[in-house]
Amino acid sequence: MLSFNASSFVDQKENITFIKTETALMYDAVFLFAKALHELDSSQSIDIKPLSCDAVNTWLHGYSLINYMKIVEISGLTGVIKFDNQGFRSNFMLDVVELTKEGLTKIGTWNSTEGVNFTKSYGEAYAQVVESLHNKTFVVTVILSSPYVMLKDSSEKLVGNDQFEGYGIDLIADIARILGFNYTVKLVPDGRYGSLNKQTGEWDGMMKELLDQRADLAIADLTITYDREQAVDFTMPFMNLGISILYRKPIKQPPNLFSFLSPLSLDVWIYMATAYLGVSVLLFILARFTPYEWQNPHPCNPNSDHLENQFSLVNCMWFAIGSLMQQGCDFLPKAVSTRMVAGMWWFFTLIMISSYTANLAAFLTVERMDSPIESAEDLAKQTKIKYGALRGGSTAAFFRDSNFTTYQRMWSFMESQRPSVFTASNVEGVERVTRGKGSYAFLMESTSIEYVIERNCDLTQVGGLLDSKGYGIAMPPNSPYRTAISGTVLKLQEEGRLHILKTKWWKEKRGGGSCRDDTSKSSSAANELGLANVGGVFVVLLGGMGVACVIAVCEFVWKSRKIAIDERVRRRCARRWHPSSSSPSSATARRDQFTRSPFGR
Repeated sequence: MLSFNASSFVDQKENITFIKTETALMYDAVFLFAKALHELDSSQSIDIKPLSCDAVNTWLHGYSLINYMKIVEISGLTGVIKFDNQGFRSNFMLDVVELTKEGLTKIGTWNSTEGVNFTKSYGEAYAQVVESLHNKTFVVTVILSSPYVMLKDSSEKLVGNDQFEGYGIDLIADIARILGFNYTVKLVPDGRYGSLNKQTGEWDGMMKELLDQRADLAIADLTITYDREQAVDFTMPFMNLGISILYRKPIKQPPNLFSFLSPLSLDVWIYMATAYLGVSVLLFILARFTPYEWQNPHPCNPNSDHLENQFSLVNCMWFAIGSLMQQGCDFLPKAVSTRMVAGMWWFFTLIMISSYTANLAAFLTVERMDSPIESAEDLAKQTKIKYGALRGGSTAAFFRDSNFTTYQRMWSFMESQRPSVFTASNVEGVERVTRGKGSYAFLMESTSIEYVIERNCDLTQVGGLLDSKGYGIAMPPNSPYRTAISGTVLKLQEEGRLHILKTKWWKEKRGGGSCRDDTSKSSSAANELGLANVGGVFVVLLGGMGVACVIAVCEFVWKSRKIAIDERVRRRCARRWHPSSSSPSSATARRDQFTRSPFGR
């Protein structure tokens, strides 16, 4: 409120303690007119004659009097009286006053050159706003959304504020207790948070209640967005969050029969087999090439021309596989070159076996999960799993207005789906994820996802946060109580009250924390290994034994066939050589050559 300063009049008239602005302006106008008329009379002779208001004749000195009124400058009850060329008053000062319990109080001044100048400090203004909140009753509009605002479970019929409970109800109760105001909670009629109709320019939901002055505050999981901030005022965020993906938990994979092969990839196994064969062949070649691997089989005869080499190709492969299995064999290289090959192979097997052993424990004990999606990018790349969001909410607006290619593709996909993938509420979205059994994912705020997965152990949050935003308490535009309520929210945050409320309604009330026991048990104790985990080892053992039996039979058959052939050859030779043989000793030697045991030397 603006008013003229009439202190000069009060000083002149001690018996008058106040004066109305209209009276002071009237006094100054008459005083200015008299001053101008006196100046005009001093400069020229004034003729006075009666004039009719209905006649067209004017006073001869009228324009001169107006010009003198523009020129004259006096100090009146309302300050300095001075006019510009257009006849408008200039260079005057107004008092800025405010209505308080004690009446009108001056809080600043205003003039045409410098503008407004408030003399009241921020602390005084804040204290005055807080004081004005005492015993004031606010209408708080809410929407049913767990765990922010919920209906109480009661056998009796509840009315008024008693029928609601939740995080938002406790928060507004704490704010009201600190600031000393009363409140009445009312549900929003259309059950919507508030979105802007681009065609009509009108808001719906809780936003409309605030703009139509049917509510003073709106508290819920109401996201602070740019469009909403342009329409109403928000307090500082009482909760920070972001958009994430609600999806079913990954299905536990049945143990693989050959899970003992999992610690190493297929490429590594192939490279190991190639290295094994390569080292065996190289060791065989070097052992044949170096003279230090050729040994005399008869130490008693140092002049023997017959030398043996223990590193045949089969023995080289047996040496390499024995080293790989950490078992060794009964012969070792003697030459420097072959020992160098053996040393490098042993170093290689040391690293590979140690790495395999270290990784084997994790692959056998940790349960493997099969999840088709891990992030929003995975959702955007496929079309089998449908995904949606709350219709008309800030999450849908985020994808609609995003300039990021992945989110634009996701929004186009959501809009094109029939039936619609959008839901009327978060509860409907959670139900669709549960019923879908992996065919539907729901995009919603991370705090709501935390609440859901604390109660539904079959659901989980996939990926990280897609954005960062906050929930705030909304109020009509230019509300004088915004600063006071924001300060109270900050105070509750510093005191840890907001964290206590979140723990209460997320993890304790309404079945919260039902999935924590399963998680703690699975993480604290290692899973025992069943036959399904190590069954492949038994299969390999049985398979190797079976192959060994088959090879033994083949060896027996092959050797028997060879003995039969040698026996037939011996008999033919005996019949051919016996009649004409002149040397019995040579015949006997040949007979002994063909009758040696097949398993002899």
